[in-house]
Amino acid sequence: MLHSDLPILNDKEGGYIPKGLPRVIDAHVHVFPGKIFSSIWSWFDQHAWKIRYQMDTSSLIQYLLGHGVSHIVALQYAHKPGISQMLNSYMLKKCNEFKGEITGMATVFPGEQGADGILMNAFANGLKGVKLHAHVQCFDMNSHNMDIIYDVCEKKGKPIVIHAGREPKSEKYACDPYEICKVSKIEAVLKNFPKLNICVPHLGFDETKQYKDLIEKYDTLWLDTAMVITDYFPMDNKIGLEHYRADRVMYGSDFPNIPYAWDRELKGLNQSSLTFENLEQILYKNAKIFFDII
Repeated sequence: MLHSDLPILNDKEGGYIPKGLPRVIDAHVHVFPGKIFSSIWSWFDQHAWKIRYQMDTSSLIQYLLGHGVSHIVALQYAHKPGISQMLNSYMLKKCNEFKGEITGMATVFPGEQGADGILMNAFANGLKGVKLHAHVQCFDMNSHNMDIIYDVCEKKGKPIVIHAGREPKSEKYACDPYEICKVSKIEAVLKNFPKLNICVPHLGFDETKQYKDLIEKYDTLWLDTAMVITDYFPMDNKIGLEHYRADRVMYGSDFPNIPYAWDRELKGLNQSSLTFENLEQILYKNAKIFFDII
């Protein structure tokens, strides 16, 4: 799916969230220290799409808040062992800089020494859960290393956001997402850790139907919408959120790592057949509950 000729779209961006929408929490925003952000942008330039919004963390947070987003959930992931504590400290610094306006998630590299202690420390300092990315971190979701992370989060009542969908796939990843990211693996986690709340971003793309069925079955599974309701990726069928369980879907933009206008997804939601009540759940209430936003 990922390759260097994916287009950058020059669609017009709005100056504020579309009129008529309820309050908006963006549940999927990436923040990183400058050097790591630059490396990510370079990787995307070579192997995926041109990122339209190449901003430092403080600037991108100010941008979204200034355009009417009420609250931001900030995500990061450690691409190698040994940097998790630095990233978590960076996240805490940004949470203090934008106190009350962002919710920060911790990260850890599955299998690194002291992973449980890294998370316990991050939670004690105020981070609200953990973000993991199977494509980048190349872990087996049903391994002992992951069980350590699930166990800490379940005991502490902290949620996990885990990129567990098979797409977008790239040959440049060190592992095959189609081997490590099967919906059956997430269902095994849901069964083994029944009190653990999990969010799978991108509606579980490309196993969207299977994940849609899974949120009907498990109250501890949530999905976010990031990038898959924007008509950017080629898909066999257009996704209609009106057919989803509205209390288990959250809006997320994937900002700033997107190749189109920041509000493209919001415009689509505003033009959908979703009721105002369902929009309020997807755009605000569900994230407030999942991330325990006060």
